[in-house]
Amino acid sequence: MAKKKEVAVQEERKFSAPTLKALDVIIAPVVTEKTMHLQQSENKVTVKVLKTASKDEIKDAFESIFNVKVVGVNTVNVRAKDKRVGRYTGKVAGYKKAVITLSPDEKLDVLAQQAAANE
Repeated sequence: MAKKKEVAVQEERKFSAPTLKALDVIIAPVVTEKTMHLQQSENKVTVKVLKTASKDEIKDAFESIFNVKVVGVNTVNVRAKDKRVGRYTGKVAGYKKAVITLSPDEKLDVLAQQAAANE
């Protein structure tokens, strides 16, 4: 009598594992009073992202890194600002900012996750 082949059951991941590309897209959280208020009241997270990243790339990267469901992504290109110290002038670098709306049943504390990663 032939033995039955056992089928290996793999645990299904909700999202794909983060890749190097995904980790390059999300740079850092933007921490201001306004972004903290958006996070608490409207379940929106604000982060600095790669200048060349599209909304779809930002969404995929955020979902794979934090394992949350993203509903929408809004992006803003923050312009470089002129700064002056005495007679010397220079510029503060511009960046791209993304406001990510999470699903209503998802919660994410970016600061706690960043502190845990630093320890």
